[in-house]
Amino acid sequence: MRRWNGWGDSSTEYPLGDAAAQFLAARLGPGAPPGDVRFEAVAAHVPDARLPIHPAIRTDAAERVRHARGQSFPDWLALRYGRIGAFPDGVAYPESGDDVRALLNFAQDQGVALIPYGGGTSVVGHVNPPRDGPPVLTVDLGRMNRLLHLDAQSGLATFGAGVPGPHLEAQLRAQGFTLGHYPQSFELSTLGGWIVTRSSGQQSMHYGRIERLFVGGRLESPAGTLVLPSFPASAAGPDVREMVLGSEGRMGILTEATVRVVPLPERESFRGVFFPDFASGMAAVREMAQASLPLSMLRLSTARETETTLALAGHTTVIGGMERILAVRGHGGGKCLLILGATGRSVVARAALRQAREIYEAHKGTGLGPAGVVLGQQWSHSRFRTPYLRNTLWQMGYGVDTLETAVPWSGVTGMIAAIESGLERALSAFGERIHVFTHLSHVYPHGSSVYTTVVFRLAPDPDETLARWTALKRAGSEAVVAQGGTISHQHGVGVDHAPYLAAEKGALGMGALREVLRCFDPLGLMNPGKLIAVADTEPTP
Repeated sequence: MRRWNGWGDSSTEYPLGDAAAQFLAARLGPGAPPGDVRFEAVAAHVPDARLPIHPAIRTDAAERVRHARGQSFPDWLALRYGRIGAFPDGVAYPESGDDVRALLNFAQDQGVALIPYGGGTSVVGHVNPPRDGPPVLTVDLGRMNRLLHLDAQSGLATFGAGVPGPHLEAQLRAQGFTLGHYPQSFELSTLGGWIVTRSSGQQSMHYGRIERLFVGGRLESPAGTLVLPSFPASAAGPDVREMVLGSEGRMGILTEATVRVVPLPERESFRGVFFPDFASGMAAVREMAQASLPLSMLRLSTARETETTLALAGHTTVIGGMERILAVRGHGGGKCLLILGATGRSVVARAALRQAREIYEAHKGTGLGPAGVVLGQQWSHSRFRTPYLRNTLWQMGYGVDTLETAVPWSGVTGMIAAIESGLERALSAFGERIHVFTHLSHVYPHGSSVYTTVVFRLAPDPDETLARWTALKRAGSEAVVAQGGTISHQHGVGVDHAPYLAAEKGALGMGALREVLRCFDPLGLMNPGKLIAVADTEPTP
C-alpha cells in the first residue's frame, strides 16, 4: 500500500546499519526521531467540501488527505505533523478524455480550480491546493493508464497520460519495445507528469530526455481541445508541443501522449570506475560526452558523495578490501566514483565500453574489473530504492533534500562550490551542521547537470525545521541564479522555484508565458499558483 506521509510502498524499507548511523551522527550530531501524527487524526480534521454533489467526484476525507500534498520537504513536514492547511475539496478519477472534458466544463460552470494529479511525486509543490481561493478539484489520472495504440513500424506508442512508469514499460515490453525513461521516481511517477515537468531519465544519453521522446498527444484545456500531431519533424512555425512541455498543468490536462519507443536493448551494462580526484573524473566524462560515445549514462560523484555512498552501503568487509586496492593505485581520500552505462545492440554497447575505458584510463581512472561490474550492477538494482532512504533518515531524526541545475562545463566547478558553501552558511546561522554532497547526474557535450543533496538534523519544533529548510532552499536557489544556472534541470518549477523563474526567462519571456496561459485558461482555474504566481495570470479586465 502507498505511504500517505512518506515515499513509496509501505512494504519497502531502506535499512541502514550501525556504521551508517555512526557516520551521520559524527557529521551532524545525534538525531532525535520525531513522532508522526496518525492518518486518522488528520482525516478527522478535514473541513467540509465546498463542491456541489457530482457523481464523478469523491469528497471523503481519506481521498482528500491522500491527494493534499506531494513529496517536497515542506509537504513531508505538513503530512508528518498534520499541518496540511489546505485540502482539495474533491477528487475525480476520469477514465477518458471525454470524462476530463466534462470535469473542465463543470469547473468552469462552478468556478472550481483544477489540479492535475499523476503519481504525486512532485518535490516542488506541483499538486498542492492553494490556501485561499475557489474550491479545488484534484483530477487523478491514474485510470487513464492503457497503451492505446502502437505503431511498431514507426516506433510510436500512444498512452493514457496517467500511466505510471512500470505499467508503461510492462505494456511495451510485451510488444518488444521500451521507452527507456527512468527518472528516480520511475516506480510512481507518470508519463503525463514527466512531460509537463520536462523530466530527465537516468539513461537519457541513450534514450533522450522527455522533450525528445514526446512527439504528440491531446490536451484538454478550458479554452478547448489541443491536438498535437506526431510528425517526425516540422518547419511549420513555432512548435506548440514545446508549450505543453513544462506547462505544469497550467494550460490544461494532458490526456493522451504519443512517444518514441525503440526495440528492447540486446545488452545493458553498468559499471563503477574510480578516479583519484574530481577534476580527473570530470575531464574524463566531458571527453566522453564531447566524443558522442554511444553510452546510456554517466554519473560522477564528488569525493564527499563517494565517501557517503560507500559509508551507507554497508558490506564493510567487501568495501574495506576494495578501498585497500584503490589506495595502492593512488586513489585515497579524494577518490570519486563514476557509474557509467551502455545500452543497445551488443556490438555497439561493447564498443562504447571499450572506448570509454580508453578515455577513463587516460585520465587515471580505475575500473576494478569484476568488482567494478558488481558496483554497477548494485547501483542498477537499487536505483529506484534510493528515495526510500528519506523515510529511514526521517525516523532517525534527519531531513534530506536535493537541488539541481545545469551549466556549461566551464561553470561546473564554481557552481558546486557556490551551492555547497551557500548551504553550509545558511544552517550555520542556526548553529547546525549539514552534510552536503554532489554528483553530475546528466552530461552533455556543452555542459552538465549538478545535483546536490543536503542532510540536516530535524528540530524538536516543526516550525524550526521548516525555517532551517527555508534557509537552505533560499541559499541554494540564490547560488544557482548567481552562478548563471537554470533553476531546474529536472524537477520543474512548481511553487518552490517560481520566485526564481524570471531570472532565467527575462521580463519579455515571462510576459509571453502569461499570455499563453491566459489563452488556454482565461479564468485562471488550472493549477493556480504553480509555475507563475496566480496574480500574474489573472484574466485581463
